[in-house]
Order: sequence, then C-alpha cells, then structure tokens
Amino acid sequence: MPDAQTNAVTIRPIKPDDYDDWRRLWTGYLEFYESSVSDDVYQTTFARLCDAENTAQQGLLALVNGAPVGLVHYIFHPHNWRVENVCYLQDLYADPSARGNGVGRALIEAVYAKADEAGCPSVYWMTQDFNETARHLYDRIGQLTPFIKYQR
Repeated sequence: MPDAQTNAVTIRPIKPDDYDDWRRLWTGYLEFYESSVSDDVYQTTFARLCDAENTAQQGLLALVNGAPVGLVHYIFHPHNWRVENVCYLQDLYADPSARGNGVGRALIEAVYAKADEAGCPSVYWMTQDFNETARHLYDRIGQLTPFIKYQR
C-alpha cells in the first residue's frame, strides 16, 4: 500500500509553464462532457487564467507526487441579490487515474478558501445529472439546490 504522504494532494495556482498539463486535463474534462473548444478558446482561456490583472477568472491545479492530476476554474462575479461578489466554480476535473484519492474534494475546498479570502459568501457550480460519481462528493461538500438551468 502506498504511503499516504507520498500521494498527498497539493493545490497551487496555474502558472504560464503549465500549459501542456493544463490543456491535457481540460481536454479530459471537455471530453467527459462530450464537448470541445477551438484552439483559440484554449489559448484565450489559459491567458486569462495566467493574467495577474484578471482577478475575476482563476484556476488551480492539483498535484500528486509533483504531477498535475486535476484542475479547477472559478470565476468571481457580482450578484444582484448580494453586496459581495459570488464565486462560480465552472470546471472541475480529476484525471481518472487519480480519482478516489481526494483530488476533487481538495480542489473544491481550495476554491472555498479562495472565495473566503475574497469575501465571497457563496460558491456554486453545476453538473449533469448523469455524473453520479462526482455527485456523491458534491452531496457531501455542498448543498443541492432546486434550480434548473436554461440556456440560449
């Protein structure tokens, strides 16, 4: 059995030299949801995540033994029903080889901490109803709401 310290999850901000690992992980996320984006969207999103001036849109990587195994993107934005900003956790992904080891929980808790630091009282996210594995975690770490998403 591996030593728990060896497999500890470390969370850190995405840096400019993380592009290849970030793209691999985000591609895995997009493929899970049977989606894709253009190369321009990859380039633009990564640039935004690495731009120190862009404090609204941020991202973190999860590492195990120094290797990136997960990512989360989150966005701070105003809300008409609050004085404070709120935080939208937009994308959360753990490489299948790292699932079940606390990667998802560590990433969500890191976003909770970033939201607390920024004075955001609310963190919210969406998932598809078929994502049962992730929903088991979400049911323990968040509160299911009755809202249904519509989109144009």
